[in-house]
Amino acid sequence: MNNQTLKGEWNQLKGSVKQKWGDLTDDDLTHIEGDRDKLVGRVQERYGHSKEDAERDVDEWRTQNNY
Repeated sequence: MNNQTLKGEWNQLKGSVKQKWGDLTDDDLTHIEGDRDKLVGRVQERYGHSKEDAERDVDEWRTQNNY
């Protein structure tokens, strides 16, 4: 799934994101708007991951969920 599709499906994906990263707030999800880079940034910020670790975590989540 490319970034455009992620944005188009964002409302449906929010629940899955909240399950994976429970520390993300509703405001975070609104800010992310389905943008992969914004999601990576918020995961990095909230969980103290390096950018590379956050990218890997997001990409693994996308692969596991076919997003």
